[in-house]
Amino acid sequence: MSSRSSHRRTSHTVPTPRRRTAAVALAGVAALIAAAVQTGTATAAPEQAPKAAPGSESVRLSPAQRAELIRKADAGTAETARDLGLGAKEKLVVRDVLKDRDGTVHTRYERTYDGLPVLGGDLVVATSASGAAESVVKATRAAVKPATTKAAVPAADAERQALDAAKAEKAKDSDVNRAPRKVIWAAGGKPVLAYETVVGGLQHDGTPQELHVVTDATTGEKLYEWEAVETGTGNTVYSGTVPLTTTQSGSTYTLTDGARGGHRTHNLNRATSGTGTLFSGPDDVWGNGSPSNLESAAADAHYGAALTWDYYKNVHGRSGIRGDGAAAYSRVHYGNNYVNAFWTDSCFCMTYGDGANNANPLTSIDVAAHEMTHGLTSHTAGLNYSGESGGLNEATSDIFGATVEFYAANSSDVGDYLIGEEINIRGDGTPLRYMDKPSRDGSSKDAWYSGIGSIDVHYSSGPANHFFYLLSEGSGTKTINGVTYNSPTSDGLPVTGIGRAKAEKIWFRALTTKFTSTTNYAGARTGTLAAAGELYGTTSAEYKAVQDAWAGVNVGSRSGGGGGGGTSFENTADVAIPDNGPAVTSSITVSGRTGNAPSNLQVAVDIVHTWRGDLVIDLLAPDGTAYRLKGFSSTDSADNVNQTFTVNASTEVANGTWQLRMQDQAAQDTGHLNGWKLTFP
Repeated sequence: MSSRSSHRRTSHTVPTPRRRTAAVALAGVAALIAAAVQTGTATAAPEQAPKAAPGSESVRLSPAQRAELIRKADAGTAETARDLGLGAKEKLVVRDVLKDRDGTVHTRYERTYDGLPVLGGDLVVATSASGAAESVVKATRAAVKPATTKAAVPAADAERQALDAAKAEKAKDSDVNRAPRKVIWAAGGKPVLAYETVVGGLQHDGTPQELHVVTDATTGEKLYEWEAVETGTGNTVYSGTVPLTTTQSGSTYTLTDGARGGHRTHNLNRATSGTGTLFSGPDDVWGNGSPSNLESAAADAHYGAALTWDYYKNVHGRSGIRGDGAAAYSRVHYGNNYVNAFWTDSCFCMTYGDGANNANPLTSIDVAAHEMTHGLTSHTAGLNYSGESGGLNEATSDIFGATVEFYAANSSDVGDYLIGEEINIRGDGTPLRYMDKPSRDGSSKDAWYSGIGSIDVHYSSGPANHFFYLLSEGSGTKTINGVTYNSPTSDGLPVTGIGRAKAEKIWFRALTTKFTSTTNYAGARTGTLAAAGELYGTTSAEYKAVQDAWAGVNVGSRSGGGGGGGTSFENTADVAIPDNGPAVTSSITVSGRTGNAPSNLQVAVDIVHTWRGDLVIDLLAPDGTAYRLKGFSSTDSADNVNQTFTVNASTEVANGTWQLRMQDQAAQDTGHLNGWKLTFP
C-alpha cells in the first residue's frame, strides 16, 4: 500500500521535504480481513491498447503440446527476464501457457528475487508467432528492489501473529502447517522482505483452514492475510438419472473416470480429513436419487466434475484444471451437517458437505463447477482471495458455475443465472446468489463502490456477477428457461447483451491472459476490454457492450450510446516524466474510424505525480497539431492528474497516430504516466 506525508511548496527555488509514494467456502458468513491489492480506481485503463484481431482465441493444446511450450518458455526465462528489464537478482518461473490461433503465446510467470518467492510479482507475457513480445500484464508495476533481504524480526514473532489471526477468526485446533518462510511481498505497493506463515486447523464453520499471514520481516507489521481453501448410469440427487464414466476391474466398478484424467470420487463418510474411500461396487449403478443413499451425492459430484471437464475442454480448449490433462478428485460426505463445499489446492480436490440435517448435499452442477473453477483460477490468474481480487475470484466461480449448468442442458437442473438454487442452503427454497440482481440475497452488492474490497468476497463478487449477466442477456425483464429476471443498471441506462457464448469467451480469455493475482474491478474492466478487443475488435458491438455492462455496475464509462459511436482506444504503458526535463510522449493508433474526429473528443489522462502544477500536457493530432490540455501552474499543489478533457478535434482526421505529450517544467517533484484513453462519443 502507498503512504504519503504532505508538504506545501511556496517557491520552486526553496528546497522542501520530498513526498514518497510509497479456504474459502461457497457460502461465506464472515468477512475476511480484506485489503485491495491492486491500486487504482474503478475507471482504470488497460495495460495496453488491445489489438484488434477478431476471431483470435486460445486453441486446444494436448498435454504434450502444452508441456513443450512450457519447456521452451523455461529454457528462455533468463532472456525474457533481461528483455523485461528485471534486475540481476530476479528470476522467472513459468506457471502456465496458452496459445492463440494466430500463433500468439501467453506465458504466465511467477518471480523470485535473490532466491525468495515474490508474492504479487506475477506477470503475463504475450509473444507473437515471430517471437516478438507484444504485451506484458504485471501484478505490480513497482520495481522489485527490497531494501534488505535480512530479517530484523524473529520468525517466531510472525508465527505468533499468524496464530493470533486464526484465533481472531474463531478458528478451531489451529496449528502451523508451514513455518514462516521468507518472501518478498510485492502485492501491497513497494516490495518488502516479509514472512509468509500458513496456519492449519478448522475455520469457525468446520471448513479446513489454510490461512496465509504475511508479516513485514523488518517491522513486524501484519501486511496481509487470506484463506487458501476456496469454497465453492448414476441416480443423482439433483440431475436425475445420468450416464457416468467409471472403471471396471474384474467384477468391481469404481467411480474413476479414465476418460477425464482419472478423476475419482471418494467417500469421507462424515470424516473431516484424509482421502476417504474410493466409491466401488459390484454393479455400475450408483445411488437411488435419495440423499440417504451415500452413492447418490457421489453420482452428482462425479457427474458435475465430468461436465466441468468437458465444458473447459470443448468450449475453451483447456484439458483439465492445470491444462496438463490431469484430473483433480472429489470428496463427498464431509463432516456432519456441514453446510458448505470447498476447493483445496494442497489436495487438488473438491470437497462437499451434506447440508443441514445431512439432507441436501452440496453437489449440484453449478456448485461442482464453482469449486472446480476455483482450481482453474488458482492455476491461471491466481486471484488473491481477499479484497476486490477475492470478489473477482468468487465471481469467476459463479460465472462458470452458471455456464457449465447451461452447457449441461440437463432437464432436471436447467441452466439459469441462479447460484445454488438446487441445494436449498437457506432452508427456504431460495438460491444462494442471483446474478441478474445480486442484492436480492440480502448481502451481495449490485454495483462497485470504493469500499467494496472490505466486505466478504462472496458479497463483493456481486458486481462481476451482475456484469456477466448484463453482458450476456442485457438489462430489463426477461424469462429464460422458465426463470424470470429483471436486471437493473447503476446508471439507469439500458444494456444490450451479446449472448452468453461470447460473454464466457471474453471472461475466460481475460482470466487466463489478462488477470493477475492483484487484479481489482478496474483491472477486470481493463482485462475484459482487452479480451473483447482481441476476440472481436475494438470497434465491435461486443467491445462496446463490455464497456456498457461495466458502466451498468458503476465501473468505468459508457461506450457513448447509439449511432455506432463510443469507441475507445487505450494505452497504459508506463512512461516516466523526467523532473524539470524534456517532454515525453505516449502514442495511440486510431483505426477503423471514418472522417474527422468529433468536436467532443474525450481524452482521459491518468498521471501519478507529486506536484501536478509542474506539468504541461498536450494532445497531438496525427498531423502534429497540438491541443493544450493543461498548462503550468505554480499554485496547483495537488497530486496527480486523473481527469478527462474534452477537445474540439473536428478539423482532424480521426485515423492515425495520436500522442499525449507531457513535460515537467519545474524541479523537485516527479511522476509517471499510468495510461491514457481516447474516446470517440
